[in-house]
Amino acid sequence: MRLHYIWAIMVLLTSCKGNSQEKKETSPKQAEQKKEFKIQKTKAEWKKELTDAQYYVLREAATENPFTSELLDNKEKGTYVCAACSTPLFKSETKFKSGTGWPSFYQEIEGNVAYEKDYKFNTIRIEEHCATCGGHLGHVFEDGPEPTGLRHCINGVALKFVPEK
Repeated sequence: MRLHYIWAIMVLLTSCKGNSQEKKETSPKQAEQKKEFKIQKTKAEWKKELTDAQYYVLREAATENPFTSELLDNKEKGTYVCAACSTPLFKSETKFKSGTGWPSFYQEIEGNVAYEKDYKFNTIRIEEHCATCGGHLGHVFEDGPEPTGLRHCINGVALKFVPEK
């Protein structure tokens, strides 16, 4: 009889689904717009247009090695655009040295960056995508400077820099 109780408890415990397992699609400050992106291409089309590193980061949500981006120490005035579709993402005036090894910005160009919760690595992070093509850019954290307090930690390979004219 005791064995039956233990078995029943084990079945109940393993079949319960807690709220922590529910994937909710919201992010702090902005609501996640899980959507079709304006630019849709096949894997083969993206592979043809992007370098291997760009494809790996933008289309497979990888992370480039820290301190390897040529844009990390760029101090020129201009705009950082998506390497896949040229959508303007960040202005040079919002770039700052975070010491993390990736280009960091305290503010995006409104409407050009999409957000989604990222559940990898047993933690919740806010992943950033190009709002036009859906390319993975990096993540945003709440430990940046004023005026926003945000740190958009972006893979340099996901960006191209367009100098101000």
